[in-house]
Amino acid sequence: MLMMRKSAAILLLSLPLALSRPAAAQAPVHYTVAFPNAAHHEARITVTFRDVPAGPLHVRMARSSPGRYALHEFAKNVYDVQATSAQGKPLSVVKPDPYGWDVTGHDGTVTFTYTLFGDRTDGTYAGIDQRHAHLNMPATLAFARGLEQRPAEVKFELPAGWTVASQLRPDAGGYYAPHLQYLMDSPTSLGPQKVRSWQEQGRTIEMQVLHEGTDAELDAYVGQTKKVVKEAAAIFGGLPEYDFGRYTFVANHLPQTSGDGMEHRNSTSLTSNRPLRGTGTLDNLGTVSHEFFHSWNVERIRPQDLEPFDFERANMSSNLWFAEGFTQYYGELLLRRAGVYSDEQYCQEALSGIVDAMITMPGPKRYSPVYMSQQAPFVDAAAAIDPNNRSNTYLSYYYIGAGNALALDLELRQRFKTDLDTYMRTLWKQHGQQQNYAPAKPYTLQDLQRVLGEVTKDTAFAGQFFRQHISGHELPNYEQLMAPAGFLVRRAHAGQATLEARLQFNPDSSATLGTTLLGSPFYLAGLDREDVLLKVDGKKPTNAKEMQQRLAAHKPGDVLQVEVRAREGVRTVPITLQENSDLEVVPYELAGRPLTKAQKKFRAAWLNGKAK
Repeated sequence: MLMMRKSAAILLLSLPLALSRPAAAQAPVHYTVAFPNAAHHEARITVTFRDVPAGPLHVRMARSSPGRYALHEFAKNVYDVQATSAQGKPLSVVKPDPYGWDVTGHDGTVTFTYTLFGDRTDGTYAGIDQRHAHLNMPATLAFARGLEQRPAEVKFELPAGWTVASQLRPDAGGYYAPHLQYLMDSPTSLGPQKVRSWQEQGRTIEMQVLHEGTDAELDAYVGQTKKVVKEAAAIFGGLPEYDFGRYTFVANHLPQTSGDGMEHRNSTSLTSNRPLRGTGTLDNLGTVSHEFFHSWNVERIRPQDLEPFDFERANMSSNLWFAEGFTQYYGELLLRRAGVYSDEQYCQEALSGIVDAMITMPGPKRYSPVYMSQQAPFVDAAAAIDPNNRSNTYLSYYYIGAGNALALDLELRQRFKTDLDTYMRTLWKQHGQQQNYAPAKPYTLQDLQRVLGEVTKDTAFAGQFFRQHISGHELPNYEQLMAPAGFLVRRAHAGQATLEARLQFNPDSSATLGTTLLGSPFYLAGLDREDVLLKVDGKKPTNAKEMQQRLAAHKPGDVLQVEVRAREGVRTVPITLQENSDLEVVPYELAGRPLTKAQKKFRAAWLNGKAK
């Protein structure tokens, strides 16, 4: 039994040696992506795994995607699966679960081939047609368990006129990624790209764009983007060291595109069916600004509970209020500093929405930003068909995070003669600058509090802020915080009577209630979603305009008799009108209030551009 054939001994000895080699020295995983049936939204993908250890090869499709926290089950769009050996021999393929395939009988090489269907162009899925292919890699490329640290090489077989936009490194006729984490984080757009490239602080910044507009519209879009890039870099004292010296805006603005933005280490995926002109310009620039800020915050200043990203489960973080919410705050602030917004537009487009959501919605009064972050797997593009009560229990971590970023920035400026820029820059130095295709020192919630204490030189304040506003749910006093900048928080429709309800008007001149908000007139009357209003104050609710005209004749506190068909039958209930609770933020000068020199100085220090 101790004796064995020489060939078998050599084989057994060679396996540990192969497995002990550095990942970069191991056989790369080779992908070929072709589009023989693009008209019907199909790609044909071939993956070759070499130097495969003995035993089954577990091939998987991702279930989740970086920057998305819910499950998306990308295997549902994969079919026509085949596997062969190095000699082309068919191999056994079995499906142990809905998410992957086990391949057995191989000789150390497995060529795995499948068809992918994709017809949604956004930051999560794959969109394929005769004009282009926009590929989010977790939705596109299968991988093998145990080979995640190997380099990957991707070859695209392109239709005539198509080019490649990707943060992947061009390499010998294909594209290179150092390991699976980087590969899956590299969205790729294929099509007749229009390219604009420029140098910024020794880095190459490029926009590769698919759109139907003019070159002049694209040039104007790029011009505004350059200003945003400069202002973002000014916050952190410079641009990151992009892994291959290049940052790419992978932009798709075709009519079939779904609106989305998704951050990545050295690129961002921008998708929108809005053209690069008119009202679409501001929306598209808002996405540019938000996603570019992510190249620091979340991609390099990264929460420890998201590192490394797990492609086979939902990924929960307690820190999305910071990773996404603070980015939401800065995305809008950068547009003001870049001169895209005036002060009035900044109030209308950014501050009013943040303050109104924080103060008037039930969620922030009940639950903390940490809790809202932990809900992401249920709300971040997650699909479910059962009703929920999120109107009364939830506010997006984008909004609740931005609301706390705004409050903290103003408080730092008023009490500590510092600002949120300094806080972000300090976090960058401690937790962001050190990189090797991944953050070397991801942060925890405790790190965020500790650095705040260092910046303010007041650990008691830092602890109190986190207890009250981050782990707790105490609301900031925005009226007080905004006053030094000469901004007024006020009722947007003071004295206006409202039902505070979402109504769907029906063809039979009835109206169906949506989920009623805590404390609203219908909620207090015991009415809820799917209850149908038959008459309001003796008249049928025919449409929104007519209902608004009717309410305009009343004042808050008036009682209306409402005939309603609920689950228990038809009844008439009294409804007490309330004052419209919508809030807005306006500059003092537009509200007829004098603006002092001190307020002008404070506002300028906060909102004016910082780039030189």
